[in-house]
Amino acid sequence: MDKYQTLVFDCDGVLLDSNKVKTDAFHRAAESYGRDPARKLVEYHVNNGGISRYAKFEFFLEHILGRAEIDPAELELLLGRYASGVQQGLATCAIANGLERLRAQTRQSRWLVVSGGDQSELRELFEKRGLSVLFDGGIHGSPATKDELLSKLMENGGIQRPALFLGDSQYDYEAATRAGLDFVFVSAWSESHFDFGGAHAQIKVLADLLQP
Repeated sequence: MDKYQTLVFDCDGVLLDSNKVKTDAFHRAAESYGRDPARKLVEYHVNNGGISRYAKFEFFLEHILGRAEIDPAELELLLGRYASGVQQGLATCAIANGLERLRAQTRQSRWLVVSGGDQSELRELFEKRGLSVLFDGGIHGSPATKDELLSKLMENGGIQRPALFLGDSQYDYEAATRAGLDFVFVSAWSESHFDFGGAHAQIKVLADLLQP
């Protein structure tokens, strides 16, 4: 860990035990359309962890419901239902153990969050839960994609190499690889079935990185 100038963290399933919170919220947002469409949305969500809610609900409307055009009002309704569903869960879900100790052991590294979650909501949540102070490189989220966020941060110096991405989804791994970052798969809270054999390392929880 000492060699890395930048540590990039995904949020859901890495910093917070929030994957199930969001999976349940997707189901509740779509359940008025019927059991099968809601199930298909959840399946798409789980298979595409790390992609923003905006892209997932657009997929739901276009490819699961077969809408020829997306009605902005319908999309906003789904987004609103989803946001209401996750608010309480994110406020109370478990935070990864050992974060403050890990921060103290990696003082040489800039810490930042790159997440598929809504950026403004993430920043508010991290402030309320006392996590913002750990991330001197900022908290970055959707509607920009992780590829877009990583590219911008590389260009403006927000990410200095060598850099490490800590994530729990296939998209995390692929985005990190495209950006030229090392990748560590954090497995304990992941919902992914992807083969992470190409990862730099695999750990259960962030506390596994702590030095004795």
